[in-house]
Amino acid sequence: MIGLIFGETDFPKAILQNIRKKKVKYLIIDLSKKKIYKKFNNSHGVSIGEFGKIVKILKVNKCKKVLFAGRVLKPHFSKLRLDIKGVFYFPRIIKSSKLGDAALLKEIIKILKDEKIQTISSIAFNPELTLKKGNYSKIKPDHHDFNDIKIGLKALNNLNKYNFSQGAVVRKKRVIAIEGKDGTKKMLQKCKSKKVKQAGVLIKFPKKKQDLRIDLPTVGLKTLIQCKNAGVKGIVLKNKQHVFLEQKKSIKFANKNKMFITVK
Repeated sequence: MIGLIFGETDFPKAILQNIRKKKVKYLIIDLSKKKIYKKFNNSHGVSIGEFGKIVKILKVNKCKKVLFAGRVLKPHFSKLRLDIKGVFYFPRIIKSSKLGDAALLKEIIKILKDEKIQTISSIAFNPELTLKKGNYSKIKPDHHDFNDIKIGLKALNNLNKYNFSQGAVVRKKRVIAIEGKDGTKKMLQKCKSKKVKQAGVLIKFPKKKQDLRIDLPTVGLKTLIQCKNAGVKGIVLKNKQHVFLEQKKSIKFANKNKMFITVK
């Protein structure tokens, strides 16, 4: 039995589809705001503060391993439902949440480890969702694009250790946006330009020293469409350190719109 700890976004849905095909026994700890997995009999809608309940569900069902997928939104602590274990772990949760969503997830993993529950990679059941080095579109980055890529990677690497941004947009040797807590979509909306129709790159790389079991940079068809609307020419990902949804549709869209998809 595998415990699936699911938050927002479409990534958990892709995992669930594969797990059901493979007939793997599972249960869902649904941390999504609207409890989007409540229709499944083996789903448990839980508050992030109910650690006693979460641990009990996992242990009663003999789940020694869990998998995290989807964005777990930072809770409103004044409205958080806490059980006894939640009260015990609350100071650690508060402290980590101040450092960002990724730090909050890491702390939850540490707490589960204390409870003898192991966290496995989010792509353990979906290795096909991550790509190897190479170019996946007909269009390839030119020397202008490679200059932008180099600048973007340097900018992400130079962020301080408490900044968990995974994305940057670089256009004409200038970093025009760094991904914030609102995500890639909001960042790209800020990059629209009436003067530029198709230039610049979106770089989605994991943060240095990031726990690669969780919170991998995720892209898909929606991301390509958002890039096109923002006038961004292509996407750059890191070798086997990302999640790429709807790959065939995304590549077809990139080819049609003369965009590139590159994995370094």
